[in-house]
Amino acid sequence: MSFYFYTIAAGAVALLFSLWAAYSTIGKPDGNKKMQEISAAIRDGSRAYLNRQLKTILVFGVVLAILFLFLKNGIQLDIAFATGAISSYLTAYIGMNVAVRANVRTAKSAEKGIRNAFETAVIGGSVTGFAAVGFGLIGISLLLIYLTISKVALLIGFGFGASLISLFARVGGGIYTKAADVGADLVGKTELNLPEDDPRNPAVIADNVGDNVGDCAGMSADVFESYAVTLVAALLIASSISGASLSLFSYPLLVAAVGIIGSLVAMFFMKARGGSAIRALYSGIISAVIISALLDFALTAAMRLPFSYFVAVLSGLVIAILIFWITDYFTGNKSKSVIKIATAAKGGAGTNVIMGLAVGLRSTWLPVLVIIAAIFVSYFSVGSVYGIGIAAVGMLSLTATILTIDSFGPITDNAGGIAEMSGMPGSVRKVTDHLDAIGNTTKATTKGYAIGGAALSAVALFVAFSNAVGLTTLNVLNPLVTIGIFIGALMPFIFSSFLMEAVGHAANMMVEEVRRQVKTIKGLMNGTAKPDYARAVDIATINALRSLVVPELIAIATPIAVGILLGKAALGGLIVGMIPTSFVMALFMSNAGGAMDNAKKYIEGGNFGGKGSDAHKAAVVGDTLGDPLKDTAGPSLNSMIKVISTISILLAPVFVAYAIL
Repeated sequence: MSFYFYTIAAGAVALLFSLWAAYSTIGKPDGNKKMQEISAAIRDGSRAYLNRQLKTILVFGVVLAILFLFLKNGIQLDIAFATGAISSYLTAYIGMNVAVRANVRTAKSAEKGIRNAFETAVIGGSVTGFAAVGFGLIGISLLLIYLTISKVALLIGFGFGASLISLFARVGGGIYTKAADVGADLVGKTELNLPEDDPRNPAVIADNVGDNVGDCAGMSADVFESYAVTLVAALLIASSISGASLSLFSYPLLVAAVGIIGSLVAMFFMKARGGSAIRALYSGIISAVIISALLDFALTAAMRLPFSYFVAVLSGLVIAILIFWITDYFTGNKSKSVIKIATAAKGGAGTNVIMGLAVGLRSTWLPVLVIIAAIFVSYFSVGSVYGIGIAAVGMLSLTATILTIDSFGPITDNAGGIAEMSGMPGSVRKVTDHLDAIGNTTKATTKGYAIGGAALSAVALFVAFSNAVGLTTLNVLNPLVTIGIFIGALMPFIFSSFLMEAVGHAANMMVEEVRRQVKTIKGLMNGTAKPDYARAVDIATINALRSLVVPELIAIATPIAVGILLGKAALGGLIVGMIPTSFVMALFMSNAGGAMDNAKKYIEGGNFGGKGSDAHKAAVVGDTLGDPLKDTAGPSLNSMIKVISTISILLAPVFVAYAIL
């Protein structure tokens, strides 16, 4: 069991680096009094939202923990569940609290140019990335020591705890951020002709808060969940192999530990030399893949495992870079697809939206082929489903790097807002605008990574579910299996409908509030009076928390109902129908929204008439549709997939013993 020493040590190194990054970020200058006031408003709003969200989570968590006590080894299961939930929440909370401090420091650093601002944002973003892998690897390792391999099945409690937090953080944060963003844009840009982040817009602080609770806290919980459940799935598969050696069991954890080292070294390559920020980010992800691959090869050789195991892990690493590139190809701020959508905006909002949806639909085929190829290579190289499990671990071993790059986005977005609202010089805004445009692209690419990771981990989880309930085959001619497949295919559509409706409802309330303040607050438009930012923040918070309850219940209750009423085969069919449908739909929505967002930014850059033109107004409408697609409904499907998969494994004994059919 000496391998635990290495995994805990690697996790500890990740946490120590995260603490150093937080200390380094907070120690940087935070600007003048005006900048500090704006940053404090964003920080207070973000913290208030997470604190109120925690109360909702606790209600669900306590109820579920009580129910788990009725299962075999219920106390140990609850310990694993609580450990997973706390680890996930700490990752989101710590990362976001540093991000909302890094924003103002990035704006201040922008006075010295792109390189300084870039490095401030990257170091601030790395807090989330390394905290995620540190908490995840240490949590699982300590639980394994406590539970022993004989009770490894109870680790699914850790995965479900992470999944529960992810579902709340992704859904609630997604609803919040897009309600605020859409409300701010619809009135501010199309009615009042205000620029982005204009301090006269009452929704502007809520919009900046949304970047943090959605793109920072929500994304970190999402990827942490994928990281946790992938490791758990690989361990469950390894433990199910008859006569498996300890090496097969320890290999996934050690691959994850190696990924931490690769990500740490990659931080040295993320330097904006010559002012090229996008090149620095690509250098980071490419170097993380190469270094991790070399270390994984050495690890496989040192453990005297077959070379085919390394091939499976390598296939996972390759997926990461390919999906990153594919997403950038379709959504990058100067890609052909984005320019095509921007050109369509000259014909009006209708043609802009049609082209955006077309790009989103077409963007799905390459990622699907990549996932298919990875499943094929990993399975047939190893000769068993264990290969799929370690391929997923290989992909998710890059979590620290990916979350660092993702958190860069909301930090630079907020930095731009603070620069605009505090009246910093145009030279500073030019730097923050450049970094914000890059951050917008990286947020899209990291969403693609998260979606691909969710799909591959869900496949591994399905294998673990099949082992747990004793399924060796699924007969699609069995009507119960067919029913399950149809229900599974339906799930992402129903789930997404509630999220889109929630954003629409909350955004409408935000629009009305912005209009009300413009009409009733004298001097608002000429800058002699301040908007009531707190009221807008409160509207977004209340509606987000109120709207997430029904989707949460759908994701949790549906697999339980199908498993008990129709049995394990029907539930297996549900998972089979849900995974590919949710994967493709999430890709479509995220990429369509990302491309339409960057098409708007392309026009704002001075093309086709620039800001205020008819093409710009049409693109704003397209972005209004794209926002909830890319930041709410699309990414939230990742969490839905894994919640359904983990709770199906968790309650497998119930479905086997008490199913009605």
